[in-house]
This record gives sequence, C-alpha cells and structure tokens, in this order.
Amino acid sequence: MELDALQYWHWFVAGLALLIVEMFLPTGFVLMWMGVSAIIVGAIAWAAPTSWPVECVLFGVLSIVCFFAYRKLWPQKVVVEQPSLNRRGHSYVGRTFTLSDPVVNSIGTLRVDDSQWRISGPDMPAGSQVRVVQADGATLRVERAG
Repeated sequence: MELDALQYWHWFVAGLALLIVEMFLPTGFVLMWMGVSAIIVGAIAWAAPTSWPVECVLFGVLSIVCFFAYRKLWPQKVVVEQPSLNRRGHSYVGRTFTLSDPVVNSIGTLRVDDSQWRISGPDMPAGSQVRVVQADGATLRVERAG
C-alpha cells in the first residue's frame, strides 16, 4: 500500500488507537485530542477526499488547536481538602497543649499525640498551657495560653 492510498478509515483506526492508548497511559489528555483530531480528519477525508499531505497537515493543526482549546476552556483545578496533610506541624497551629517539660532559654519540647516536638517561646514551667502560633519546619513556635 502506498501513502497515496491513505483512506479515510485509516484516520478512524488511528484515532481509535490513540484514544485506547490514552486510557492506559497518563499523558494528560494529549493523545485523546490527537485521537479526536484523527477522527475529524477521517470524517473530512470521507466527505471530501484530499491528498495525504493535506490531511497530515490538517491533523497536526487540529491536534494542537484541540489541545490548547481544551487547556484554555477547562483549566486544571487543584483541590486540596486537607492543606496540611503532609505538613503535620501546620495542623497544630491554633491548638493548645500542656507542657510536660519546662521551656528554658526559649527552647523546650512538647509531646503531641505520638511524637515529640521542639518548641520555642517564652520561658515557662512544666504544666503551663501553651498555644501553637506557628510551625517552622520541625520547630513549633508557642505562646502562653490564657
């Protein structure tokens, strides 16, 4: 078979193949729009047959236009239901705890759930109530609660 014998159904097969591959590979919908473009070119070739170079150029242009139209009309939205999921220290901001050890020279430790955190804040004796005001890496900044 020569390239001059490119038929409309070749575009349909190529389009379906691209759509199937898109289902199995995480390509970000690139192959989906190429598949849709191939099917559109197949429909155009069926309705008004043209030469294969024209069809290939049309396929390339349609693929790019469809993809960027998709990106423009349906922008990607990242929804974060738990913004502090991987930042455990940030989930403690605003919470109040009781010190089991004193804060000396503005440094101490605080036991929270199953972990121990380094804290910084004003000097306080053990048993004081503290509120976490900021998480700075592995250090929690605290203030006297009350």
